[in-house]
Amino acid sequence: MPDYHDDLRLAHVLADAADATTMDRFKALDLKVETKPDMTPVSEADKAAEELIRGHLHRARPRDAILGEEYGIEGTGPRRWVIDPIDGTKNYVRGVPVWATLISLMEAGEDGFQPVVGVVSAPALQRRWWAAKGAGAFSGRSLTSATRLNVSKVERIADASFAYSSLTGWEEQGRLDGFMDLTRACWRTRGYGDFWPYMMVAEGSVDICAEPELSLWDMAANAIIVQEAGGRFTSLDGVSGPGGGNAAASNGTLHHELLGYLNQRY
Repeated sequence: MPDYHDDLRLAHVLADAADATTMDRFKALDLKVETKPDMTPVSEADKAAEELIRGHLHRARPRDAILGEEYGIEGTGPRRWVIDPIDGTKNYVRGVPVWATLISLMEAGEDGFQPVVGVVSAPALQRRWWAAKGAGAFSGRSLTSATRLNVSKVERIADASFAYSSLTGWEEQGRLDGFMDLTRACWRTRGYGDFWPYMMVAEGSVDICAEPELSLWDMAANAIIVQEAGGRFTSLDGVSGPGGGNAAASNGTLHHELLGYLNQRY
């Protein structure tokens, strides 16, 4: 199996640089915010962080392609860095500390591009999570000061904690009734939102989570971390990985039942 240690170290360097940029503008009174064509906000910090990461990658990995939320795709080849400079921009611009920079390396294979390295850095929460293919998932302050992550062992939906972002999107897909049935069947539900539910699945503090509509940069880093912690990350249709436009993540044991609820159509 390939060794991704150098790529993981680079991803941490990229996250360090992004953290300095995003924290410098977090809660700034003069923060500039625009509305994109899809009606979602983008701040000057989103753009600055992505530009910074791209600059580092151009120097350190000039042959690799880069896909980012703000500036699209550049380059071709079997290795592609996928960047969400600020996942949770709406939180960021309102001063809510639940946001993170998501950095992933994806490699082409028989099943298309799949993540092999992922770093999720949430500096306002003073938390960071990461994983590399075949090497496990971890959380901590650095590569040398970390705790290995493992998903929960909960075996019943009735005992499960379910996290989601919001109700938006479920009704448009005809999945709202199944979603609501799932919330009634679970022990506990919370709308933590964005990257955080996936990290809690990896840590074992949440058992299942799902979102009805996402982009690749929202999912790539989360997917490898959940998988390396022993969980499953699929589309709502059950296809493994972050390529399906939506996401379901679990401790593995509950995955089939999770998908069953979310695919109920009325």
